[in-house]
Amino acid sequence: MSVPLAEPDVDLDRLAAPQRPWQTVVWDDPVNLMSYVTHVFRTYFGYSREIAERLMLTVHHEGKAVVAEGAREQMELHARAMHDYGLWATVREAP
Repeated sequence: MSVPLAEPDVDLDRLAAPQRPWQTVVWDDPVNLMSYVTHVFRTYFGYSREIAERLMLTVHHEGKAVVAEGAREQMELHARAMHDYGLWATVREAP
């Protein structure tokens, strides 16, 4: 009697690989003031002034910044919250 090792629809590589984290990315825009972006990062994420300002400056100078990393569902919630604050945010799988 032969026993199959796995279901044919199961991707064994994906099961064996550790879960990769996801990231919430905030993008630069021509509308929001730097002080407002810092305020959002402090208010929503609870970041210190120093961290919020560093992230805001990264957005301003580099065009984007990763503001959070973790489970995909949580990163999607963060992106939605950033949209509610009027910021442009996306979610991506961490490199």
